[in-house]
Amino acid sequence: MIRVFIVDDHPVVIEGIHSLLQNEKDIAWVGQAKNAQSCLGFFVNNTADVVLMDISMPGMDGVELCGIMKEKYPGIMILGLSTFNQGLYIKKIIENGASGYILKNSSKEELIKAIHEVHAGYIYFSGEAGMALQEYQKSLGRELPVLTAREKEVLALIAEGYTNPQIAEKIFLSPFTVDSHRKNLLAKLGVKNTASLIRLAVERKMI
Repeated sequence: MIRVFIVDDHPVVIEGIHSLLQNEKDIAWVGQAKNAQSCLGFFVNNTADVVLMDISMPGMDGVELCGIMKEKYPGIMILGLSTFNQGLYIKKIIENGASGYILKNSSKEELIKAIHEVHAGYIYFSGEAGMALQEYQKSLGRELPVLTAREKEVLALIAEGYTNPQIAEKIFLSPFTVDSHRKNLLAKLGVKNTASLIRLAVERKMI
């Protein structure tokens, strides 16, 4: 019997996963917590085999909590569970001792498979998470081009959520020129859209 515990600050997520697992004959639901403090409190007098751990939580996040849990209870396997499909987050939680990473939009079958895999001592990534980690690792090995001062300025404003007209007004350029800078940034950095541009800029500490 695999004893499963979940840490997530969204009750609907906890209830949803509980309902998915409650009829599995070889999985026992042993508890839940909405934050790091409650999780650590539970494990003072209780235990589990696999902990499903959200990444983004108020206060201490799942990455830091994972490191503390593995230091205190090295025999407990931790499976990152998140909506964040970003290589940086996946890399960080794995470095802190997690045995895998699965997205919240994964199927019931994949969730159950992930629990069994990490319980057996293997590393498991859901398909999308595995691809995101590979892309992140590739990007680390790729030398990025040098940006001009103006491109850096535009990139920082894009990351803050400004639109082309807003950026144009802020730095006294035409919207057409700002759009050209945006397209040049996408081409220079080898990404397809603004979301990927911002993610790469954050991961590589360009902003």
